[in-house]
Parts: sequence; structure tokens; C-alpha cells
Amino acid sequence: MRNQLDARQFVRELAPALRQAASIARALEGRVANRPKRDEATAVKAALTVADIACQEALLVPLFECFPEVRLAAEEDTPSVARFPQVSDHTVVIDPIDGTLHFYLEDRGPYAVMLGLAERGEYEAGLVALPRERLFFSAVRGQGGLIARGDSPPRRTCLDADGDRIYISHDLPEDAADFLREKGFEPVPASGGAISVAPLVPGVRAGLRLMRSTPSVSIRGRVGALVSAEAGALLQDETGAPFPVHMDARARALLVATNDADLTLLHDALGIALVTEGSG
Repeated sequence: MRNQLDARQFVRELAPALRQAASIARALEGRVANRPKRDEATAVKAALTVADIACQEALLVPLFECFPEVRLAAEEDTPSVARFPQVSDHTVVIDPIDGTLHFYLEDRGPYAVMLGLAERGEYEAGLVALPRERLFFSAVRGQGGLIARGDSPPRRTCLDADGDRIYISHDLPEDAADFLREKGFEPVPASGGAISVAPLVPGVRAGLRLMRSTPSVSIRGRVGALVSAEAGALLQDETGAPFPVHMDARARALLVATNDADLTLLHDALGIALVTEGSG
């Protein structure tokens, strides 16, 4: 087993697989039904479609060909999962369709396909696709990030603060969403993966994710945080501290913005959401 894994090679080898998985998800939209997993605590976690399975396998087959030594943290239990070792310094985190229930099946907003590489618990590379928007993001720690639109070649990512949309959690209390509207912004529900790269999406300037049914943003929900950070975005948790880079560190909220003013706005909205939640 190799002690080191080249994060740049990881992105280079898996970027085509990300595009293929995104294409599969897009092609199957509206043609698949929910086949809920058993013994899950919520409908969101139980949601599963044939598209989830097909997309994950489209990622795992080339992953095993190139990096058979990595450990998996995969969202679904598909056939290729058993081929990977249980122990490794390197973990590959996969969410084939992030937002299956609300965003893929119910079409409430953008969903995502995500693939991340972590070494000893800290992300070294991340790939995120927004299939409907035909956007593809990738980043390697300390080396910046790339964005590709449609079939165009990748270029360096840059922050976009010109739009008025803010990606928010689907269950963010309405009082918080109304606050953002009153400030002149358009809150748009989005999957966690889409929220994590919000400032990189044309027309979107910030993202606010608040976990209500679980105590912390999941390891899959953190993949895009590296991508935004490498583009120069500001990322904080609910306390105003930098969003934690380690997979095991708890954070109940993810706030991602292009500038301090927008970050303050997100904290104000989050404060309203927490008060509303506490009084509910």
C-alpha cells in the first residue's frame, strides 16, 4: 500500500468519471422512482433511486482501477464497494446524488454529485458537479481550483458576488428566509453539495446550511468546502469560527460567502433561524 497518494492525479483521473456520473443522473431525471432504504431515521436519508446506484458505480469502477488502496466512505452499498480495503490512510468520500429526495426527485433546487479525497481525516482534493447547471468544480489543497461549464475546458475558479441568489437548506426556518428577502436577496433551496460551492455558481453569491435533523454537517457535505476555500471564499461554522477542515470535527452550520458583509448577513439569518427553532 502506498503511503502517499497524488491528489492532482486523483482529480485528473476521476474528473471524467464525475462528468459521466453527472450525465447519468441528468439522463435519468424524471424516469426513476424512490426506492427507500430500510432502517433509516429520516426520509431524506432513506431516499434511493436507480440513478444513485448507477452514478456511484460510474465513480467506483475507475476509482478502483486507479486507486485500489483507498478506503471508501460511500453513500450507497453498491457492488464495487466490497472491493476496497477497510483500512487505509486515504479515504474517498462519495455521494453519487446529493439531495436525492428534495432536489433530484422533487426538483426543489440544484442537486450535486461529489467525490472527495481525504488523508488521515483532512480533505486533500474535491470534485463537485451540479448536473442541471452543467457545472464541474475541482480543487487540490493549496493549489487552487478549477471550474468547467458544459463541454468547455476547465479554468481557474473565481468568486461571483454579482448575483442576488443565496443557496439555503431546504428546511431553513421561513423567518430566516424572509429576512434574506427583506435584504434584497433571493433565497433558493439547494442540496448541501450545491450550498458548499455557492459563491462559485454564476448568479449565486453565498450559501447557508443549517443541520436540523442531525448534529453536524456530514463528511460528504464537506467535500465542496475545500473547493470554495481554494477559490478564496470565506467559510465559517455557526460560532463564527473557520469551518473545520477535519472530517470528524463537528459543525452544525456551514456559511460560505465572497466577502465579510455577506458573511455577516448569513450570520444574522442563522441567528433568526436558531431563535425560531428554539421557540418552536
